[in-house]
Formats: sequence, structure tokens, C-alpha cells
Amino acid sequence: MAEMAGIIIPIVCYAIIIALIGRLSWSIWRERRNRGKAAGPPYPLINATEAEMVRRHEELRGRLSHDALGAERARRLWEKLQRAKIGEGLIHQFHRDFCGHGLIRTADGVILCDILDGFHPGAAIATWATEAAFVAFFSRQSDFSMSGWDPDEPVFFTEDSWYRDNQRLTAALMDRFISDKNG
Repeated sequence: MAEMAGIIIPIVCYAIIIALIGRLSWSIWRERRNRGKAAGPPYPLINATEAEMVRRHEELRGRLSHDALGAERARRLWEKLQRAKIGEGLIHQFHRDFCGHGLIRTADGVILCDILDGFHPGAAIATWATEAAFVAFFSRQSDFSMSGWDPDEPVFFTEDSWYRDNQRLTAALMDRFISDKNG
């Protein structure tokens, strides 16, 4: 038995060493193969004119729903936010820099704010201290009004084409947040 262990153990050790060397060699080869290639997004970049960008923004604006969120969805959203820890809530995206609008629970209610670097709430854009005020406001909102395109909705409206419809709240985002059992 000791003789077999004396044969098998070195063979297993050599196999492990060869596997590690192979893995290291493969990583070095891939790194050298990709050196000098520009890292870019996984979609084709375009060199669009300003007029083309305006046309695309208007096309996307036309696809936004004008359907009101409704009182029931707004009430469920308020209730879900009240179960969140203070300083947490509905955050659109989690990544570096600007992450869109978020609804964050505070000690005094809920704030609408810009989210930075995935979890840092910016200054309050609007605040709601009561469920009634929150539901009254959000029940009349739509994807269109929350996108920043609607001049009749001053809380969300913006003239800034970069800020408009950039990671804004939507009915689908709210529905995912409301139905998420983990948050």
C-alpha cells in the first residue's frame, strides 16, 4: 500500500502543477492577444450628428407610456419603501457615477433624489412625509412624466437632454421593486 501511495501522490502532484502552469500560460496568452485592443461597449458605436441624436431622443420619447401609475401601485410602493431601512429604497442602477433617480426612505418619509455611485443619495429633489401626499403625487405620474419630458410636471421636468430619460423611474422598475421579496 505504501508503494502505491509513493507512486500515486507524485503523479497527482505533477498533474496539479501541470494544470496550474497550463492555466497561467492560457491567461498570459489571452492577455497578450488582447493587448492594444481598445476596450469598448458590447455594441457598435456610431458617430451620430446632433440632428440624428435629437431624432433618436424624440423617437424614444414617443415610446414612453402616458398611462398613470394609479393609486394602488403608488400605495404599494409607499408601503414597500416604509419596510426599507432608512437610507435605502428604490435605486434604479448600481454602478459608478450617475445612477438615475431613486426613492429613498428617510426618518421623515421618502425623498426623490439622484443616486450616485450606486448607493449615495444626492440632495432631495422632492420629499413626501405622508402616504397620502406620496400616493396623490405618484398615482398621476407616468413613464412619460417621470422621464423629464413633461413640462407640466415640474418635479421631473428638465431641459437637459442628457438628464432627460436617463435612468429615470418607470412603472416597470417600480413593479420589480414592489414584487422583490428580498428588498
